[in-house]
Amino acid sequence: MSYSFRTFRGDVFGGITAVVVVLPVSLAFGVASGLGAIAGLYGAVAVGFFAAVFGGTKSQISSPTGPMAVAMAVIVTSHAETFTQAFTIVIMAGVIQVMLGVLRIGRFVAYTPYSVISGFMSGIGVIIILIQTLPFLGVATATGGPVGAVRAWPDALSDLNLSAVAIAATTLVVGVAWPARLGKYLPPTLAALIAGSLLGVLWLTNTPVIGEVPTGLPELQRPDFSPGFLVGAIQPALILALLGSIDSLLTSLVADAITRTQHDPNRELVGQGIANTVAGFIGGLPGAGATVGTVVNLRAGGRTRVSGVLCAAVLLALVELGPLSALLAASGYVALNILFGNFIEPRFMGRGLGLSTLVVFLSLVLWGWVFGPVGMLLSVPLTMTAKIALEANPTTEWLARLLGPADGLEKDDAGQPEHPQRQRQLHA
Repeated sequence: MSYSFRTFRGDVFGGITAVVVVLPVSLAFGVASGLGAIAGLYGAVAVGFFAAVFGGTKSQISSPTGPMAVAMAVIVTSHAETFTQAFTIVIMAGVIQVMLGVLRIGRFVAYTPYSVISGFMSGIGVIIILIQTLPFLGVATATGGPVGAVRAWPDALSDLNLSAVAIAATTLVVGVAWPARLGKYLPPTLAALIAGSLLGVLWLTNTPVIGEVPTGLPELQRPDFSPGFLVGAIQPALILALLGSIDSLLTSLVADAITRTQHDPNRELVGQGIANTVAGFIGGLPGAGATVGTVVNLRAGGRTRVSGVLCAAVLLALVELGPLSALLAASGYVALNILFGNFIEPRFMGRGLGLSTLVVFLSLVLWGWVFGPVGMLLSVPLTMTAKIALEANPTTEWLARLLGPADGLEKDDAGQPEHPQRQRQLHA
C-alpha cells in the first residue's frame, strides 16, 4: 500500500483524536487499579507505541483498558506486597503474551462466538460500573472489588457528596446525549470531559480530585525475581496475559469489520506482549487493544501504524509537560469510565444473541464477583466447552442452536461456514 499525504493526514487526525479518548480513561484506570494516575499515563505511552509498531493490527489504538485495570486492582491487593512485585507480574504477563504469539495461539480467537464476545464484554462493563459507583457518589473507593463496593452502598448513600454526583451525572449525560452532528467537530468524549471539568473547577469545587500528577520520564523498575515470589506470580501473570490477549484480539476483529482488512493475530499477541513487558519495566499499567480508541481513530481517518505512534507521542509530551489532570474532578473520570468502558459492541448484537450471551454475561458477573479475574476468565472457556458438548449430542441439538454456532462462523445457504473475512464484509 502506497503511503500518500491523504493517508498521513488521516493518521494525524486519527492519532490526535484518539488522545482525547485515551488520556482521560488511562488516568481513570490508573487510579482504579491502585497504581496511580501516572501509571495509567506511562502504560498508555508504552503500550500505545510498542503495540502500534510491533502489533498485527495496523489501525488499532492500544492503551489501558477496563479488564486490565480490574485484573491489576486484584493483583495489587491480593498478589503483590509492593508495586515492584505488581510490575514484575506485568512483565511476566507480557512475556507470556509473546510466547502465545510465537506458538501461534492467536488464530483460535476466530472461533469465538459473537454471543460469547458480547456477554464477556458486557460482564466486564457491569463489574466496572459496580466498582465505580462509590467514586460516582463522591466517597472513597472500598476494597474488595465489586462485592466490597456493593457492601459499602448503605454508608455511601448516607455520606454522599452532592457536588460530585452533579459533576459525574453531567459528564455522563453530555457524553451520552451529545448530538451526532456536533460530534463531527467536537467528540462526545471531549465535550463530556470539558463539561465535567468546568463544573469541578469553576463552580462545584468541593469534590474529590485526583490531585497532582507527577511529570517527567518514568524510572526503570527493578523486577523481583526471588524464587518464592515467582512461583506465586505465575497464576496472576497468566490470567493477566490471557485477559489482555482476548481483549486485544476482539478489538482487532472490530477494526477488521470497519476497514474490511484482516489482522495478524499472532503478530498482534507478540506486539501486545512486548508493549506490556516495557510497561512493566517503566511502572506503567498494562493494556490491550482499546475498542473505543480504535473506533475513534478509524472514524477520524487513521489507517496505519502512524496513528498509533502519534497518539503515544502526544501522550508522552503530555507526561513530560504536565497535563491539566490535577484540575479534573475524579467524578468526571468515573463517568467517562462508565460511559466508555467495555460495553456491548453494537456490531455483535443480533449475531447469535440469545441464551449464550445471557449465560456468558451472568457467569462472568457472578464468577468475577466471587473469584475475581480467575472467574472472569473461566466463564468464556466453560461456555464454549458446553456449546461444543451440546452440539456433539443429538438429543441436545436444539439447545446448541439456541446458543449459536460454536465455531463463531455463520453458515451460508449450503450450510457451510463462511470465511471470517467474507463474513466481516457482509456485516460491516
